[in-house]
Amino acid sequence: MIVALGALLGMLGGVLTASSALAGRGPKWEFVPATTITLPSSFCGFKIRVTPVSKQFAKVLKTTDGSETVLITGTLTLSYTNLSTGKTITENAATSSTFTANADGSVTVVNRGHAPLFLSPADAQRSGLPTVSVLAGRLTISSDSSGKLTSLSLHGHVLVDVCAALS
Repeated sequence: MIVALGALLGMLGGVLTASSALAGRGPKWEFVPATTITLPSSFCGFKIRVTPVSKQFAKVLKTTDGSETVLITGTLTLSYTNLSTGKTITENAATSSTFTANADGSVTVVNRGHAPLFLSPADAQRSGLPTVSVLAGRLTISSDSSGKLTSLSLHGHVLVDVCAALS
């Protein structure tokens, strides 16, 4: 789970770093910059460079119990490149996401739309999903305070198994 959230948040460059004046979405929405990441060969048997083009925006909501929810919306296109062969695919990964960090340190993420997913090989085997994929539908992921995946449910389907597409 740490891998899945860490890779996604790393690619998005942190949730709130730019001025709200850039948002164009109204008060408290901020542009979410995205950066390129490289996934190690443990995901697919070869390294993958993930290059985003993001026009995503985020809004942070805080509650009195110490929980924090981050809403993310907008467009996201990801190019995945097999660094061994140079083969590249480009996918629409636009999703509306809700990240909720609970006061106890647990996290729940709900994605609706086309969601990029990065799972450790063990979590992929347990869930029956590819390690690197783009999914369609509603994806809900929960982790405990240590980052361990506690649940994953997909009401939808796998659009692209990225490892298979790049092999």
